[in-house]
Amino acid sequence: MSDLNNPPPEGSEESFAELFEASMAERGGEISVGDKITGAVISIGKDTVFVDTGTKLDGVVDRDELLDENGELTVKEGDAVELYVVSMKRDEVVLSKALSGIGGLEMLENAKDKALPVEGRVAGTCKGGFNVEMLHRRAFCPVSQIDARYVEDTAGYVGETYEFLITKLEQDGRNIVVSRRMLLDREREEATTVFLEKTKVGDEVDATVTRLAGFGAFAEILPGLEGMIHVSELSWARTERPEDVVGVGDKLRVKILRMDRDEEKNRLKIALSAKQVAGDPWESAEGKFTVGEKVTGKVVKCMDFGAFVEIEPGIEGLVHISEMSYVKRVTDPSDIVSPGDTVSVKIKDVDLEKRRISLSLREAEGDPWLEAVDRYKVGQSVSGTVERKQDFGLFIALEPGVTGLLPKSKMRRAKDPSKLERLVPGDEVTLEIIDVQPEARKITLSPGGEKDSEDWRGYAPDAPTASGGGMGSLGDMLQQ
Repeated sequence: MSDLNNPPPEGSEESFAELFEASMAERGGEISVGDKITGAVISIGKDTVFVDTGTKLDGVVDRDELLDENGELTVKEGDAVELYVVSMKRDEVVLSKALSGIGGLEMLENAKDKALPVEGRVAGTCKGGFNVEMLHRRAFCPVSQIDARYVEDTAGYVGETYEFLITKLEQDGRNIVVSRRMLLDREREEATTVFLEKTKVGDEVDATVTRLAGFGAFAEILPGLEGMIHVSELSWARTERPEDVVGVGDKLRVKILRMDRDEEKNRLKIALSAKQVAGDPWESAEGKFTVGEKVTGKVVKCMDFGAFVEIEPGIEGLVHISEMSYVKRVTDPSDIVSPGDTVSVKIKDVDLEKRRISLSLREAEGDPWLEAVDRYKVGQSVSGTVERKQDFGLFIALEPGVTGLLPKSKMRRAKDPSKLERLVPGDEVTLEIIDVQPEARKITLSPGGEKDSEDWRGYAPDAPTASGGGMGSLGDMLQQ
């Protein structure tokens, strides 16, 4: 047999391939095109990276293949890398992350038989899928096989370069069907195995949001391995729409809540939480809120009995319906506030143990009765608007939040009672204040010029009789 120092003459039956295999055996190992090898990085050059192949021939791979999306090299000397043998030369083994470049039918068959990934560029869409250019040939990828998830926008894949597995190779390479999904599923299974070996429930990991749904957000933990963050686990703040908190591409630190194997779909279902990484805000609320303090918050929900206001992310207080307004009687909180409104409230009570904070909207706005004693005096003439009519009298709005009562008994003593009886809500009227009780929030009104005061105004016990003689009696006065 010839050796490398004495190559056979041209036309010899011994080919270079035979010599190479013999040489490889002598150098400590055997590898062939299509093999997947794991080797340590020996050195890093300007354009290439040298890798130990386990033989006496070094492997070389283009430096660009080992860069991340930011153009940073992902390996350093001593790191182990997994690569494929794409060709062999006299003094080196050419390695790659996938089969690419110019290749013949034999290379495609080898890739199919050994389930090797082949690099391809999505040239365009066609009926039922995509046209893919690989190794200077055209292949077909069904739309269901272009990704591991459901595809809505096919145009987003055109022009992109991916790795594919060949699932069908017929008619001497004229009929090629490929799948990217099978490769992604394989990578996911490999990643899942490694993930389960190193990770447990309760661990925190980095994740990238990949898509949003009405019930939450999906985040990729490892290539091909996703977990789901329920909308209730996105933030301590009350959230109904995931897009209000995160967006596709956002990088999050998440906590693993649960991991379950879906045997039917052969998938690992992972539940994640973003809010639990940040910690429960109630646990650090001690000393943050003081009774009597005025704060600003956002209305997050209205109920029949009041409205919930978020005064800090994840911390809500309740404004009871009775604390809505001094100005008007409230029967429906949504008449005063709506979810999303920013309001000022006063803290009335704090119970951190029960996670309850009582708030007042009306006290933050101010109580008009506090200054009523200065603005309203007995004997003062005031104008107001009829607010409502009751059997016992009329309620008169003197200003927003301050209402007086004109009793029925006072209306009967007016010069023209019928005029007051005809008043309806919304009518304006001028009256006289006869009593002010700011502590009880009461102002009593009178029409003024009452008949009984005129009838009895001139009465005195010692008044003379009509005939002018002597002291009159009460009976005489009554008769008169």
